[in-house]
Formats: sequence, C-alpha cells, structure tokens
Amino acid sequence: MALEPLRDVLGNRFINAGVAEQNMISVAAGLTLEGMNVWVYSIAPFCYARPFEQIRNDICHHRLPVKLVGNGGGYGYGPMGPSHHALEDYGSLLTLPGLRAYVPAFSEDLSILVPSLQDVDHPAYLRLGRCEKPSGQDAGAYSPWRKLLSGNGIPILLIGPIAGEYWKTCLGLSEDVRPALWVLSELPVDDFDTIPGELLDQAVERGLCVVEEHTVQGSAGQQLSRLMLAKNVQPERFWHFHAAGYPSGTYGSQIFHRRESGIVAQQVLDKLGFIS
Repeated sequence: MALEPLRDVLGNRFINAGVAEQNMISVAAGLTLEGMNVWVYSIAPFCYARPFEQIRNDICHHRLPVKLVGNGGGYGYGPMGPSHHALEDYGSLLTLPGLRAYVPAFSEDLSILVPSLQDVDHPAYLRLGRCEKPSGQDAGAYSPWRKLLSGNGIPILLIGPIAGEYWKTCLGLSEDVRPALWVLSELPVDDFDTIPGELLDQAVERGLCVVEEHTVQGSAGQQLSRLMLAKNVQPERFWHFHAAGYPSGTYGSQIFHRRESGIVAQQVLDKLGFIS
C-alpha cells in the first residue's frame, strides 16, 4: 500500500523479505558484503527492535554501510499501541559501533538525505515520520542543525517532524517574545564544534529547551547536555521534554500520546512562560 511504485521501478532488485525481520537484516548484510548498496525498510520497531541482534552482529560489528529505514518514528502508529511505536529507536541504535541516525524534519529533507546516504561508509538509520510543516513556510536548505524561526525568547531545539507543529504555533507569536526555533536532524551529538555558535550563545544567555518524541534514555537532549557539560558550557537553564510512554495505560492517536507526554507545542510554551 506504499512501496508498489518503488517495487515496479527496481524490478528484481526489490526483495520482499516477508515477516522475517532478523533474516532480512542478515540477507542485507550478505548482499552488502557482495558489493551491493542495500536499503532495508519496515515499520520502525520491526526495523530496529525485532532484529537488534542481527543489526549489532551482522551489520555494525562489520561496519557495513547498510541503510535502515524505519517508518513511523515515535508515536507515529498511534492507535496500534506500543508494539508499533518507536520511542527508543535512535537511542538504542546509537549504542552500536559506527551507526549514525538521521531524523528528517520535513519531506523535502529527503531529497538531500537519500542521495547523501547512498554513499556513506557506515551503518545508518533513517527515521521517518509524517511531515507537519506549516503551509507556505520555507525550511531553507537541509543541514544537520538549522534555525527555523528567529525569536528573542528561550531557544527550543526540536528533533524530527514534531518541529512542524511548534513552527506553526510560534508563527502566531511576536518575534519579541517567541522562542527561537532550531531543528536537529543528525545524531549522535558528538562534536561540539558542529553546534551553531548562535544557539550556544542563546542557551547561555536565555536557557535551552529540547523537545523530542523519544525516551529520555539515549535521547538527543541527554547527548547534548553531556557534551555541553564536558565543554563547560552552562545554559542559563535547561529543559528537556520527551516521550513519557503511556501514563494513562491507554492508546490513541499520535497527538493523544504527545499530549499525555506533555510535548505538544502549547503545553511546552505554557511551561516555559510564553504568552500567546
């Protein structure tokens, strides 16, 4: 119901592995060892969680440049429940040697990311989600770190498609008071020199807020705070809003789960003291 056009174009280069995700990863590793450029796709938890051992042993310990593509990052498959959610995906995968994660915020990011990933020399995880970019807005050229919106308030660093909801909400605020919005699309955060100086200056002066649809363990917020601490860069204050799992023990839409986690834009703005 989605990949038929790709299947038709690729012909015999398209392999449907069926409901056999561990075997899918091992086959991908074998094809890569034979010199092929391999992409693996599935709903996110079936791409990284079910075959984690094979990713670890067959791909990462051999440093094979297999591209893992997981659809529906975070709570993307909302009503289907935790078996279909990916709340700890990049945090888990980044514990493996050589793997890097890519979390595009907007649909147009893929026109840059996909060709660039074709030539990487390391294992890669591409986390996909539904584009939420506000109509008529220009996100600018893709970059691992990107400023979406200027503002004189506390900067908010966003990971992935949730950035679109914040962008739309903050457009209604005056630049004098609204947060500066930034988006981060490549992980881990392991090189201090890649962090934009403007963002660091804002963080030291005003504080820093990180928002992501991922558990706190292994999160971008955790990685960033560790790196800043190691460099003795101290934000005026630090906030981290993240996926909280299932506080009510019930399941619903993606926005339902975001709201339960307290990561919907208006919830965070209220906690930070922004007034619409």
